[in-house]
Amino acid sequence: MSDQGRPLAQLEMAASQIKAARQYTEILLDDIDQESWYEQPAEGINHVAWQVGHVAMAQYGLALFRQRGRKESDRELIPREFLRMFAKDSSPLIDVDLRPEPAEIRGIFDRVHEEVLRELDTYPIEELETPVDFPYVGFSNKLGSLLMSAHHEMLHAGQIGMLRRLLGKPPVER
Repeated sequence: MSDQGRPLAQLEMAASQIKAARQYTEILLDDIDQESWYEQPAEGINHVAWQVGHVAMAQYGLALFRQRGRKESDRELIPREFLRMFAKDSSPLIDVDLRPEPAEIRGIFDRVHEEVLRELDTYPIEELETPVDFPYVGFSNKLGSLLMSAHHEMLHAGQIGMLRRLLGKPPVER
């Protein structure tokens, strides 16, 4: 493959990983009733609602914001309060009055992912090596942020898988 085809292949690889991570996460979520999303099987363990909200927040940051900056329409896509609620060092919400409904969390989770898939093809491949601002984990450029989006989701998919088992669900079959 020529060097000109390499950035396109890298973008396609990142897109493929983002899609595969989401497919796996959806399999894990499919039979978890939304009534169980806020159950904490043990003290200090993040619940399913936090996991899903956190993945949505991180995917927005890694695969949209770090790629093209903030758009005015992003406020409707993922409200600022949602970003704060599910940020890296946030705690799972215990107070029933403050919790967003699981359907709202799932809606944002789905819409952010749909927007990522729509925008991926518009990202200039010549900008994939453009550095991103610190803090970042593992990768210091735009391509790395896309790859981290998929890796991060798989990390949390593992936690959702553990929560499934603690909630009495059987292992998933792919």
